[in-house]
Amino acid sequence: MNIANWLHDQARCHPQRPALFHGAEQVADYRAFADHAATIGGLLRERHGVVPGDRVALFMKNGVDYLPLMHGIWWTGAVVVPVNAKLHAAEAAWIAGNAESKLVITDDGRTFQNPSLESGVELAAGDLVASGTPTARTQPPHPRRAEDLAWLFYTSGTTGRSKGVMLSHGNLVAMALCYPVDVEPVTGDDALLYAAPMSHGAGLYNFIFVRAGARHVLPVSRGFDAAEVLDLARRLDRVSLFAAPTMVKRMVAEARRQGEHGEGLKSVVYGGAPMYTADIREALSVLGPRFIQIYGQGESPMTITALDRRRIADHEAPDWERHLASVGRAQSCVDVRVVDAQMRPLPPGESGEVVVRGLTVMAGYWRNDDASRDTLVDGWLRTGDIGFLDEQGFLTLTDRSKDVIISGGTNIYPREVEEVLAQHPAITEVSVIGERDPEWGEIVVAFVVADDNIKAEELNLWFSERMASFKKPKKYYFRDDLPKNSYGKILKTELRKQLEVLSDGTVS
Repeated sequence: MNIANWLHDQARCHPQRPALFHGAEQVADYRAFADHAATIGGLLRERHGVVPGDRVALFMKNGVDYLPLMHGIWWTGAVVVPVNAKLHAAEAAWIAGNAESKLVITDDGRTFQNPSLESGVELAAGDLVASGTPTARTQPPHPRRAEDLAWLFYTSGTTGRSKGVMLSHGNLVAMALCYPVDVEPVTGDDALLYAAPMSHGAGLYNFIFVRAGARHVLPVSRGFDAAEVLDLARRLDRVSLFAAPTMVKRMVAEARRQGEHGEGLKSVVYGGAPMYTADIREALSVLGPRFIQIYGQGESPMTITALDRRRIADHEAPDWERHLASVGRAQSCVDVRVVDAQMRPLPPGESGEVVVRGLTVMAGYWRNDDASRDTLVDGWLRTGDIGFLDEQGFLTLTDRSKDVIISGGTNIYPREVEEVLAQHPAITEVSVIGERDPEWGEIVVAFVVADDNIKAEELNLWFSERMASFKKPKKYYFRDDLPKNSYGKILKTELRKQLEVLSDGTVS
């Protein structure tokens, strides 16, 4: 059940299929890809004493060595601990220590001089693949069971210390097999472009593309550059990628600037943060019907719901507006419910907490039994997201449970306020939070990035013409940008800190 078996099988059946690309240049076929991984597995075992079950952390930018390193770790039966390269070294050191990592692999092998790693944690450079003799091609990955730990993923930690999500080989197999059923089919002619961090969703999508013998494209920039993405799509054709909504907006702006329409792009799978309907409408108008939405969490990676390409693009369908505002229907490997505080299912149309159970749901949090008990209840994962299901099973998210604003005894969901404001042509970004108020309990406050000449009064007029006045922001704060974490999510925790010291820029 070792997930690396898929690479081993592909190398045996289709050794000469193109596999790894640095930009538009092929650097390895599937035989070489598997050789690299097997060699790394041998070096981890022989030089560093890595044994099955050990944790090996990767603290690296995207690159052509990332996939061989991940598969090499699995080849020897160890566990990948992916750490986002945008984190501070102190944050990465904490994750490596909390995971009790045997080894941390970085780009240069010289990170963590200050702060240092915990005693006993080794450090290695990411060029392991270049320093060993290829392992015999017939040697398969170390046997693993479905329940064995494979991927120890640390949450973004926007509300406190990160927690280690334990995902097994079985979890990863189930997640990968959902993709061709619920997202779109994959063939050997396709290519997956890793523009988002491979330590997260973009990296998790590698499995089904390996299974299909497809191409894996690592941008020369080692990150996201809208012009580079469009160029690679043109040159390689049938390119798919996972993108956060902020990345989609930049791609759309760049395509509009170049007068292009996304030639060569097969699909853009978006998720990880809210995509406002105004933004997806514009994306469709510029790039066409290439978009698929997924909703998931690290605790059930990429696999809670999906909204397919046809439903997103078919603006003539009678329920198009409603479906576009949703995150789709439950994926094939999970059950999804909306429940009240006592975990009782709620009827269609009634908002509550989204819960999910199925083959992709984590075993729990690493070394954190209290958090595991709070989050996993009778087999159901409590997502912390608020939403409602309709009669057809489409899920619409309204907010995180902790973000709901209670003003005058009435619940106001920031997402619905943001949706209205985001439609204003002058607004680039918006985030809505609640502020304590002696009269109302809380009032609605909006942080916006907008054209310099827009006034709060104009925004309130716009809002009042589209939504109930009691949901209207009582204050606006205009900013050049909004604080985000390393994955592009707006940090409402940081906005709340700013709000504590702010005293100007308000409107009643």
